[in-house]
Amino acid sequence: MIFLSAADVRRALPMKEAIETQKRAYAALVTGDVALPLRTPVTIPAQDAVTLFMPARVSTDLGAKIVSVFPNNAQKGLPMIHGVVIMLDAETGQPAAVMDATYLTALRTGAASGAATDLLARTDAATAAIFGAGTQARTQLEAVCTVRSIKRAWIYDSNTESAERMATELAGRDPIPTDLRVAHTPREAVTEADIICTATTSTTPVYDGRDVQPGTHVNGIGSYTPTMQENDAELVRRALVVIDSRESALAEAGDLIIPLHAGIIGEDHIHAELGEIVVGRKPGRTSAEQITFFKSCGIAVQDVVAGGEVLRRANEMKLGTEIAL
Repeated sequence: MIFLSAADVRRALPMKEAIETQKRAYAALVTGDVALPLRTPVTIPAQDAVTLFMPARVSTDLGAKIVSVFPNNAQKGLPMIHGVVIMLDAETGQPAAVMDATYLTALRTGAASGAATDLLARTDAATAAIFGAGTQARTQLEAVCTVRSIKRAWIYDSNTESAERMATELAGRDPIPTDLRVAHTPREAVTEADIICTATTSTTPVYDGRDVQPGTHVNGIGSYTPTMQENDAELVRRALVVIDSRESALAEAGDLIIPLHAGIIGEDHIHAELGEIVVGRKPGRTSAEQITFFKSCGIAVQDVVAGGEVLRRANEMKLGTEIAL
């Protein structure tokens, strides 16, 4: 068995290739070549935290991710998210690899938005707005810039210093443009944007959906419980809604559950799973004026397909450390 560090994972799977793994994962989800139990959350109320257990099989990729989300870690100088992915040999069940999932989670989450952006955003999209300034926000920006020629990006965070630091650190880093601007209000970020990504831990909407311009594509990845809502009901009402998994979205996505329970939308407002668009079963954007919204809660097929590709490429590149159990 090999151990792969975050640096190994980063070297093995660049963003462009990671985006393709996510398209494969979503396609497999709708064609049925998967085994995917609902993820199991274990809450830690004293820390306002949760640990998630997520096993899956996708074709011959077999594994599981264990990830912890501890929002208070920032006060301790630690990352908010920690985790590991365990990959198994699908023929023998033998453990094949343990790899860092902190970076892999951010990578596959960004790559999922990259896949959705590639399939749903206008081809001439040139301005992005990123809500959040943590690790997830950074891979969102990288992914969007990988699939579209972004000329300018706005960053908004409730902590302006964090947004300024993200802008300084990422400006001009390929494929990210040099023109990164810190927005001082949500409206400033949204009104120019062709693409919006929300990657926060907010429980209430981070911008006003009325400010979103026709033709915008939105990726919502931060709300992962029924009571969390980054993108408001007005945005959802206006948009063509695409999800990663209907089962998980209706169980976990507050962005959708809240307007559903309020009677603002019905379940038929959900247009498609992204995999249905990948394989051509349903169309994506049908006009330049249409607002599109991809809501992802995150599903284990993403981690397992990305982890399987990391393992294959790491073996080819001779990365990692051999360990014995």
